Amino acid sequence: MNKYSGNKQHRSRQSKSKQLGKIGKNHGFTLLEALIGFLILSTGMMGIASLQAISLKAGKTSVYSSVAMMKVEELLESMRTNATPVALAAYAAAAGSNGTNGTCSAVVCTPAQLAQEDIYWWKINLKTALPNATATTTSVVYTPAAPPSQMATVQVNVNWAERNKDTAVSAAKTYTITADICTNNASSPC
Repeated sequence: MNKYSGNKQHRSRQSKSKQLGKIGKNHGFTLLEALIGFLILSTGMMGIASLQAISLKAGKTSVYSSVAMMKVEELLESMRTNATPVALAAYAAAAGSNGTNGTCSAVVCTPAQLAQEDIYWWKINLKTALPNATATTTSVVYTPAAPPSQMATVQVNVNWAERNKDTAVSAAKTYTITADICTNNASSPC
């Protein structure tokens, strides 16, 4: 054996142990990097989940507003179909109550009875479609003017409550529409 060959083996053992020491130190640093990366990733995922929840809530509010608008349009179409001055006044009077069911038979029905029946069924459908819904027809104003102007102005308000899951408080929402309705007056059409 040469005096240098033993030294070479000794040096290679020392360099291997130094390398193992460096690797051991790097293992802890890599773990720390992984934990920091996981923390950043989890914070981002929580932000995305929060954004999704806010988006769903806004979508639900939009759906309720659309339903309210469609229900008001349904009532206005019923009013246009049954647009006599007596019937429009009956819509306004019946809106303050729940309307009445069964006042209108299949064959004989006055415009006022039809208005009460329309309000009754409309309110039932409204309460089914919207949470805690209440509805009022606030005013029916009919002022006869010289022919051909036979217009009545009708304002319909729909109120409902949307529950905020974060605060457990209900927020009151309102949809209001004002429309001009031509009354069915044979002597002076609109």
